[in-house]
Amino acid sequence: MTRAIPWLSSNSSTFPALSKALIEPNGLLAFGDDLSPARIFQAYQLGIFPWFSEGDPVMWWSPNPRAIINISALKINKTLHKVLKRRTFTVTLNKSFEQVIELCADAPFRVEETWIVSPMLAAYKKLHLQGKAHSIEVWQDDELVGGLYGVAVNGYFSGESMFYKQSNASKVALVYLAQLLKSINVEMIDCQMLNPFLASMGCVEINRESFITQQSIAKTIVPQENFWQPRRLNLTYYSN
Repeated sequence: MTRAIPWLSSNSSTFPALSKALIEPNGLLAFGDDLSPARIFQAYQLGIFPWFSEGDPVMWWSPNPRAIINISALKINKTLHKVLKRRTFTVTLNKSFEQVIELCADAPFRVEETWIVSPMLAAYKKLHLQGKAHSIEVWQDDELVGGLYGVAVNGYFSGESMFYKQSNASKVALVYLAQLLKSINVEMIDCQMLNPFLASMGCVEINRESFITQQSIAKTIVPQENFWQPRRLNLTYYSN
């Protein structure tokens, strides 16, 4: 039995219920042509995210199961622990969002076609200017060698992508993000879909209902007004 996938335009008010998402492909909920910052942020508030390739319509997803990192269960192997302890890199917050997202779109290690296409780049850059999308930057001397970006709804952070030019740089970005969120008692990072890299960092899959429960808790945590201000980050929790 097939199920029609609804089309969302700029005139559509909201998304279908998450229970309407397909089993195969896992989590496909809607198509559309509206990739405005307002629509994207509405999606993240509901636990939905866009993901599509060049030439495709905008596709909206809510997979089941969902990949998350429980911050208390973040895995740091011996090599990464040494890198953190030696302060090999300098890490900043929201200092170079545009450069991070552009490098994520054209990451040196990427072999498949990027899904961070031009409309996505433009939309997330606008979200950043609105204070809703954020980046962690990892520097070696004055060169940006790693980083990640994602969207925050209060204490809920949904990671979108990361890149590295030096070994362990993207892992360092994830560790610093975890510490930043831990500082306001946030317990999880949304990773959307599991992959081997995330699994090595402690990412696990949970069912959609459990994810929405945890997301709802994180959204009630309201950071201080200056929480996402651009600055250098210092590590305390994971480097001893």
